[in-house]
Amino acid sequence: MAESITLARPYARAAFEVAVADGQLQDWFQALATAAALVTEKKVRTLLASPAQTAAQKSAALLEVLGEVFHKKFANFIVALADNKRLSMLPEIRDLFLILKADHEKSIDVSVTTAYPINADLLDKLSRALAEKLGRRVTLSSAVDQSLLGGALIRAGDTVIDGSVKGRLTKLAEAMNA
Repeated sequence: MAESITLARPYARAAFEVAVADGQLQDWFQALATAAALVTEKKVRTLLASPAQTAAQKSAALLEVLGEVFHKKFANFIVALADNKRLSMLPEIRDLFLILKADHEKSIDVSVTTAYPINADLLDKLSRALAEKLGRRVTLSSAVDQSLLGGALIRAGDTVIDGSVKGRLTKLAEAMNA
């Protein structure tokens, strides 16, 4: 997994730089998302893995299915991926592109999981506090997991804040067993 991400990173960065330079960040993300979804389909995966197809045939087939919605630079990007046998990495490229896009836009997706539903006012306060703490625009989503018993579990990118009763009990049990 780490190897494919390492291989996908320069392509994601190149796509991101072109998208920023052209002022088409959202268009490129949509194109990458569509292409990434397409390459996960079984028939497309089979086509991409086929040694009987040339890189030009693979990229032409993928672009034909994608349609003419996408601009010339994106088509060139797909051809470059095919030439370097990297079309199957489109999902990783999309994910890395999304991280670069969120960083560029100073935004972050945060998920809050609580044992019980919380009201909109509290979610709004939490969103504002996290935005101030993280220095980013926060997009908050919430979920309920009764196994937490109480408190909340907050995930913001790589940061996890476990303020749940279940998490505290787990830490206590680990401390007592150590």
